[in-house]
Amino acid sequence: MKIKWIITAIVALVISESLSAQVVSKDSISILKQQKEALKIGKKLNERNLELAKLENTVEKKTHDMQNSTQKAQDAAFENGDAANKLSADVLDKSLASKADKTAGNAKSDAKKARKSAKDLDDLQSKIESLKKNIAEDKVKLAALPPVPTGN
Repeated sequence: MKIKWIITAIVALVISESLSAQVVSKDSISILKQQKEALKIGKKLNERNLELAKLENTVEKKTHDMQNSTQKAQDAAFENGDAANKLSADVLDKSLASKADKTAGNAKSDAKKARKSAKDLDDLQSKIESLKKNIAEDKVKLAALPPVPTGN
């Protein structure tokens, strides 16, 4: 009878150990999944920070390009107005008409380039704002996850 009772106790002990090992295993899997998610978000956050730094480094150049193209468009418009005034004084002069036509084309082209450079700068600033928003969202997600234990 004592042997039967001892065998039953040993079997119960082995069964309880295997059940508790499964619970620990499920917890470990859950922790590993959380760590994986934290690493994934951290990687995405680093990539976005790098992209943000690259974009912010190009802002000064794009701003300078926009200012130059705007100034060039204003100069071309002034030259066009000057050529048109000269042509209005002598409407039959073929060379003045040709010059006025050429300056009008230059003014149109320069104005188009100025609009394009202004749009490029606006698009760049929109991308930067969007990236900043995404970075903030990633930081919130990362903060909501439990801390990743170190492998010590």
